[in-house]
Amino acid sequence: MEHQPSKPGSAPVVLTITGMTCAGCVSSVSRVLSRVTGVADAQVDLAAGRAIVTGTAPVEELIRAVEAAGYGGRLS
Repeated sequence: MEHQPSKPGSAPVVLTITGMTCAGCVSSVSRVLSRVTGVADAQVDLAAGRAIVTGTAPVEELIRAVEAAGYGGRLS
């Protein structure tokens, strides 16, 4: 299944993030997501194992950034 990029005014992208175990992991995931071109905001929740991202960044780039940092990521 092909993911569509998020568009301005569209709902935030919710990603399931695996491999996070501590606040440092949350910080790392938040940092790499924030660096993706088009991300306006990234909120990462350790307990829920997810990230909520707003902006115009394509989902594929968000997942690629999370995986490059050593975590698992998929569209929720």
